[in-house]
Amino acid sequence: MAASPPFIFICGQDDFLVGRLGQERFAALAAEVTDEFGREVINGFAANVDEVATAVNRFREAVQTLPMFGGRRVVALKDVNFLSDSVTGRAESTGRLVEDLQAILAAVNPAETAVLITAAPVDRRRSFLKWCEKHAEFVLVGGDGDGGDEALAAIVLAEARALGATFAPGAVELLLAKAGGNTRFLVEEVRKLANYAGGTPVEEAHVLELTPNVAEGDFFETAEAFFSGDLTRTLDALARHFFAGGDARPVIAALQNRNRLLLQVRALLDAGDIRTGPRGIDGLPRAAAVHAGKFGGAAGVKSSFNVFAQNSWYLGKLAGGGQLPSVRRLIDNQQDFIAAFEALHRRPAEQEEVLREMVVRCLAA
Repeated sequence: MAASPPFIFICGQDDFLVGRLGQERFAALAAEVTDEFGREVINGFAANVDEVATAVNRFREAVQTLPMFGGRRVVALKDVNFLSDSVTGRAESTGRLVEDLQAILAAVNPAETAVLITAAPVDRRRSFLKWCEKHAEFVLVGGDGDGGDEALAAIVLAEARALGATFAPGAVELLLAKAGGNTRFLVEEVRKLANYAGGTPVEEAHVLELTPNVAEGDFFETAEAFFSGDLTRTLDALARHFFAGGDARPVIAALQNRNRLLLQVRALLDAGDIRTGPRGIDGLPRAAAVHAGKFGGAAGVKSSFNVFAQNSWYLGKLAGGGQLPSVRRLIDNQQDFIAAFEALHRRPAEQEEVLREMVVRCLAA
């Protein structure tokens, strides 16, 4: 029978997911060590090379320390961040310290000391990572991706499976659109939604009702109502916003952000670069290959200025199956938003009235 790997190495691009799995594994290892002095946790987070040296030296001492009363020890080096493509990670001195770390790990006797390392983010190109893949119990959390929609959807579905929950079509995509790339928030929302659904599939309606819109701020309801073209619903949303003591400027900013995206989608649809489909916008990657350079190379940056950085399913939902307003109407919206912003300076005590007038002007046109 093959010998067990001498240490456990858990890594990934998301510190929350890596840290959560690391805590679970450490708890399981610590349960086998009856002596509390036989358990040691070392913080591997380092802001500079000196702190890397401190972490590596402390880890060496911990691994080489013999248990006071005999038996097995467990040592964890957690939250390592100097294996990433960062200033500290690229430093020559850090490279030598990582070589020292590799030598320490190569000499570990797993019968005497159980060793666990958690690291995020990591640069998979580094020789140390390749060495760990061959010699450790190597766990890559979340894949090699950078937190894109597919990776985040996989996290949502895995969490749901662990809870015995399911998602109806469209609910996962809407959750991602509202939550952005915050994995900690996503996991907590899955738990909340699963509990609310009570054994039935989580529906889009549940996500709309219960999940705050972290990606766009707290003005999702007003923007949704406005771009649905429903005047009464939009006025009601504004009334609730101002009744709660809200301010007009963030609402205008949310509307401008959404309108800016729709202008880009409309232009790409009219040019034939993309089309709407059952799973959102089809052809967005191909369009990005042609046009992303116009955004200064920031195609992966989440921003309302950049249509190619958005969730394709969400863009399709915004596009409403291709029934978008015309480019002229969307440009007129922008002009109305500007006019309302200027009116707020002239009538600062009448914020709700200014926005109500703007909404009527846009939706009654």
